[in-house]
Amino acid sequence: MLWIAVCDDEVMACVKIAGTIRGILDEMKVPCTIRQFYSGQELLQSPETFDIIFLDIIMGGMDGMRTAQLVREKAYDKLLVFISASRDYVFDAYDVEAFQYLLKPIEDKKLKRVLQKAVRKTKERSQAFIIVSRDRQQKKLFLDDIYFFEIRGRMIDAHGTGGVFSYYEQIGILEKELQGKGFFRCHKSYLVNLKYVDVYNRQELVLDNGERIAIAKRRYEAFCEEILKYMREKGGSV
Repeated sequence: MLWIAVCDDEVMACVKIAGTIRGILDEMKVPCTIRQFYSGQELLQSPETFDIIFLDIIMGGMDGMRTAQLVREKAYDKLLVFISASRDYVFDAYDVEAFQYLLKPIEDKKLKRVLQKAVRKTKERSQAFIIVSRDRQQKKLFLDDIYFFEIRGRMIDAHGTGGVFSYYEQIGILEKELQGKGFFRCHKSYLVNLKYVDVYNRQELVLDNGERIAIAKRRYEAFCEEILKYMREKGGSV
């Protein structure tokens, strides 16, 4: 199931774009849920998590660029597609790593090509997950959506694209469960997803979403070996 948000302060334009997207995805036989928002504030307040966000740039109140910046702070890995009647913001779109920039009026063929690329990209994401329990209920946590796990006594906070999910678990069990899945315990209190590591030094590492995580001195060399290994496996040049 693909979750898509369309945000445009022009109601009729928003409805039309959402309808066209649904028609194209139905034709592609891709199941989807589409939500419409008429302001950046409304989008940011939504409790739902989206795979693709179509975002108008010129809007009243909070504009599309500012909305995109806040989306990136909250959920770095989402695909952002800007829609605008102006070409003036194309280069600004690079700052928030937009997936595509579409000019209004949007051509159906162009939109279809963008959706085809977006669907392929979302399918490329790893679907590895773990099952955790809280309040006698089980929840599936997709590892690609987790930035890091934080250990607080007997509690574990899973910091991810959808916020923080807390549950009871022993750190030893979690660490063993994550072996070989792209996570590294860089500190007694943190298990970090190597996919999101942006920069690092002997004291800390910084994730793509701006989070800063401490590195224990005795774990630094092992961390360096592990992240270089991870980059080679993912095709990086090191």
